[in-house]
Amino acid sequence: MEFLEIETWNRKEHFEHFKQLLDPYFAVTVLVDVTQAYQTAKEKEMPFFVVYLHACMKAINAIENFKYRITTEQKIRIYDVIHASATIMRPDHTFGFSFIKYSDCLTEFYHNFKKEKERILSSTALFSPNNSDDCVYCSALPWLSFTGHKEPKNTESDSITRLAFGKFEKKEKRLKMPVSITVNHALIDGYHVGLFFENYQKALDTIQ
Repeated sequence: MEFLEIETWNRKEHFEHFKQLLDPYFAVTVLVDVTQAYQTAKEKEMPFFVVYLHACMKAINAIENFKYRITTEQKIRIYDVIHASATIMRPDHTFGFSFIKYSDCLTEFYHNFKKEKERILSSTALFSPNNSDDCVYCSALPWLSFTGHKEPKNTESDSITRLAFGKFEKKEKRLKMPVSITVNHALIDGYHVGLFFENYQKALDTIQ
């Protein structure tokens, strides 16, 4: 873990501008093709959520800007690896925040997911014992397909990316799922979001 040298960063002016805004976030919702990922989940007998979340985290970790976090001192910390803080539902329809450690290996990632699911199902706590910000927040809304989505805002220094995954639908013999991403514009531009979705689709199509 290290800190970005802001003074020599080519986005210094962008950072200084957007971090002063009342709401520096922007969000988009994109349909992704999850046909292959769904088939992979069936073949491996894994939850579909785990398969598409792993592909998502692979795409996130491939782009450096998604590893940046603004500290309370207005510095930019660079993390080596970003993990998934996903909501996991309980039988009573409440949920807990997980902290699923990322691994390039899908099987290991699934193992990490199962440990967090077991912890949440055996507890009534909302928060994870791990409250670090080397993660992205992920919410699954499998009950509805959406074209837009709004995430809650935290503090001024909050810069954690948020993702929401909707209900997939069959369109022209392919399975399409809406994915919303909310990012802090002080750190991430439209280019990086576009690159994320490009990488995400590749990961969904080639996941093993």
